[in-house]
This record gives sequence, C-alpha cells and structure tokens, in this order.
Amino acid sequence: MDAVTSATAILTLVAGIGVFLIACTMMSSNLESICSNRLKRLFSKASDKKLLGVGIGAVGTAAIQSSGAMTVLVIGFVNAGIMSLTLAAAIIYGANIGTTITAQIVAFGMMGGDSLSLTVIFAALTGVGAFMSVFAKKDSVRKWGGILAGFGMLFVGLEMMSGSMEAFAQMDEVKSFLASIENLILLVLIGAGLTAIIQSSSVMTSVAIAMLVAGLIDLQQGIYLTMGSNIGSCVVSILAGMSSGMNAKRTALMHLTFNVIGVVLFVTAGFLLDAATGGSFTYAGMFSYVFPDAPQTQLAMFHTFFNVVTVIIMLPMTSKLVSFVCRAIPDKGEPYDESAPRLHYINDYMLKTPPIAVLEVKNEIVNMAKIAMTNVTEACYMVRTLDFANIERFRYNEKELNYLRKNITKFLVKLSNLQLNDKDNAYVSAAFRTVTDLERIGDYAENIVEYAERLQTLGDQFSDYAKEEIVEVRDLIEQLYELIMEAYVKVDRNTLKKAMAIENQIDDLTDRMAEEHIKRLNEGTCKPDVGAEYLSLASDTERIADHFVNVGKVIRDFA
Repeated sequence: MDAVTSATAILTLVAGIGVFLIACTMMSSNLESICSNRLKRLFSKASDKKLLGVGIGAVGTAAIQSSGAMTVLVIGFVNAGIMSLTLAAAIIYGANIGTTITAQIVAFGMMGGDSLSLTVIFAALTGVGAFMSVFAKKDSVRKWGGILAGFGMLFVGLEMMSGSMEAFAQMDEVKSFLASIENLILLVLIGAGLTAIIQSSSVMTSVAIAMLVAGLIDLQQGIYLTMGSNIGSCVVSILAGMSSGMNAKRTALMHLTFNVIGVVLFVTAGFLLDAATGGSFTYAGMFSYVFPDAPQTQLAMFHTFFNVVTVIIMLPMTSKLVSFVCRAIPDKGEPYDESAPRLHYINDYMLKTPPIAVLEVKNEIVNMAKIAMTNVTEACYMVRTLDFANIERFRYNEKELNYLRKNITKFLVKLSNLQLNDKDNAYVSAAFRTVTDLERIGDYAENIVEYAERLQTLGDQFSDYAKEEIVEVRDLIEQLYELIMEAYVKVDRNTLKKAMAIENQIDDLTDRMAEEHIKRLNEGTCKPDVGAEYLSLASDTERIADHFVNVGKVIRDFA
C-alpha cells in the first residue's frame, strides 16, 4: 500500500475520532440541559441508598452519554457537601454500567449484513437533527435536534473509523505489529493510555470494536484494550477532583480505585483460568461461543459484563472503599496561607457539566458572602475595642474577597458562553452583579477598620453610647445577612420580604445614629475628629445593608 493510501487512512481515522468526540459532546451537553434538574432531584432523594444510587448512575449516564460528565457532576455534589461519599461511590458504580450503552449502540449499528446498513440509517439522523436545531423556534425542540444530530454523528464518525480500519487491515506491517502484541498487561496499559489522552472510554471502546470487525485485532486483544480504557477514563474525575476540596479528591480516588480493582480482578481471573485449562478457556472463547459470528456484539457484551460484575463485587465493599479513601486522604485543618486565596467550589473542569457548574457558582457565592460578613463583624469589633489581634485574618479575608470577585467573574464569563437553560442563564447574569456587591461589602468593612486605626492613632475612642449603637447595628446586619442568604439559597421571596423589613430598621437606626451623634457633638461630649469617623461609619453600615439586599433581590430575576 502506497504512502498516499496510508496517509489517507490515518487522516480518516483522526477525522472519525474527532467527529465521534464532537457527537458525544453534542449529545452530552443537550441531554444535560434537559435532564440535569431531574438528576439533581434524584440525587437529593437517594440519600445513602446504594442500589438506588447505582440505578441513578446507570440511567443518568446512559441518558447523558458521558460517564465523565456524570462523575464530574457527582464530584460537584460531594464538594458542595450535599452528597455523601457512600452515595457518590454507588452512583460512580452505576455510571460505569451506563457508559457501556455506547458500545452496545455502536455494535447494534454495525449490524445489517447485505441489507441497508443500520450505520447509514442512524447517520441520516444527523441531517434530521440539524434541521430541527436550525429551524425550530422552541428551545426544547432545538435541544432535541442537537441530541438527534449528535446521535447521528456518532455513526458518521464510526463509519469513518471503520473505513480507515479496513484500509489498515490491508497493510501487512500494521497487521504484523498488532499481532505481535501478545502481552495482555501491555494491552491494558495501551488502552488506559489512549483513553487518558482522548478522555473518553466510549471512543476507545468504539475504536476497538472497529479494529476487531476489520480484523486488525482479535477478540482477546480487544477485551484487554477495553479493560484498560476503564482505568484511562478516570483522568477526567482525577483532574476535576484534584482542583477541588478534600471530599472531591476522595471521590476521584474512589473512581480510580474501583476501576483498578475491577481490572486487576479480571486480569488475574483470566490468567488463572488460562493456566488451569491450558488455554482452552478464555474470555474471548466464552463470548465467541455465546454470541457467534458477531464480533462487535462479543466485545460490547464483554464491556457490559465486566462493569456489571465489578459492581456486584464492589457494592458490598463500599464502606471499606470509603474508609480506604478517607485514610488515604485524611482530614487536615486547612493551613492559614496569606499568600494563597483560592476558589473553594468551582474549577474549569466543572464547565464540562454546565448545570452543576451553575450550582457550584451558587455555593461559591454563598461562601464569599460568609467571608464578607465575617469581616463586617470583625470590623465592628475592632472599631469598638481597638483590639487588632485578628487584623491579619481580616486582611487575608479582604484579599480573598478581591480574588473571589475576580475569578468567579472569569468563570461566569466562560459559563455564560455555554449552553444553559433559561433559568440558569438568568442566574449567571445576576451572579455578575452579586459578586460585585459582596466585594463592596468587604470594602466598606475595610473602611471601618481604617476608622479604628485612625482612632488608635488619635489616642481616642467612641463613647459608650456610640459603642452600644454599633453593637445594635451589627446585630441587625447579622440578622439581615441570615435572612438574605436563606432567601438566596432557597429562592424564597417571602424570606426576602422579611429581610427587607430588617433593612428598613437599619436605615432608621443609622439615621438615628447620625442625629444622636450630632447632638453629642453640639453638647461637647464628643470630639469633632471622632465624630467625623462615627458619621462615616453610620453611612458605611447602611451601605453594607444595601449591598446585602441587592444580593437578595437578584432572586427576582430567576425565581
């Protein structure tokens, strides 16, 4: 075979893989958009029911056609503290089962014999879906069009990969090289490495099926490549987990450990069976016997069998798996590191699952609000007592607030460019304003600390009456904060109304603070320099309340 034919085959293979990956992404993003709210409701109901978790993981992954997306979704919920490690493990088990549906679809599509190929029939759905996406007026219809187009493109990519494999099958050099790979462990490592590179076990398994049908590899080689792909598929969860919290890291480690244990068990069992029967009993022989004359079905069914059996083995050992990852990544108090503010909930890997990214943005904003309120409380304490023992912690918090505003905004820009439903789009738009409001609260708290520092320089302090008023306004702001965050998290307009009533009380109090302080100035019981700082403080506390109210008011945009 000449160089041009070889280059054509290689380029066709690369193009086929590219089309297949794009198809998976199209299906995943559109299905996530349609199914994500249902999945979140299912997660909240599952609690620690392991069998239900397996079912949710299997059905959810089969629905959104991405075990990586499902795993990142799970990591997001664990990181947010609304899902236990036990339930996360069960859902990951189910995701491994659900991801095998892609191989089954591919195997089914390659049937047809001398009749019209099912691959061609399914590929035609690309055009149907494209027309729906382009010309439909309803957003839901366009999403279903995207799903159909993605489904059809799976088979367009598959047809291109199959065509390239047929070309490779005519090359004696390629056949000789692949036939020479007899080391089954090496095949597992090749499958893991290639899957880690393309970040899709579905694509790797589909390529293996195409190679098997073209005669480039035998079934035994395909089986071990497929087992390796299960380990390589963990790269997505590892990347997502390593840049998140402790329990997210544990979840990623559980995913890797589960898949490694499954591969080790099956590889060990395969060697023992081969040794015990003198090579007469192998996985390839068993599946060839059960599904004769259908190599694509043989490999697809092994893929399903492998994952189902691994889940059956591991399900009773879930508590031990959870204990193992907790020992491997033990609880540690987070060190105080002034030089390293960080995002606590979001990272770019969350963008693979936009609906969970939106949820994690909300958690990040709630955390930012907590930091801002902590600084308000600290500022009120310092200005009353002139005790600056916690000033370094205060400054670190202010630095972190600035960091969070900047980096949450960057994340929101990326998120706003993805496909979101109308409600999530409205939330993201409002979130831009919210992070700015929270940073401004931090700025006003910083102003109050500066007043305290000036009082210390002057060698003076506020009167006892003024200090009592500061305590009173601080208490009202804390009440306002609690109600605002409850309204924000639960999207509760009734709670927002209660918060607005507190804000009116703060307005009245700050007005009274200014009036009473002017009286004290006129009576000579307060010095002018101190009085100026106090009037500024009253104004700043009122603005803090206004910005907290702004945070709550955004729920009107997406409620």
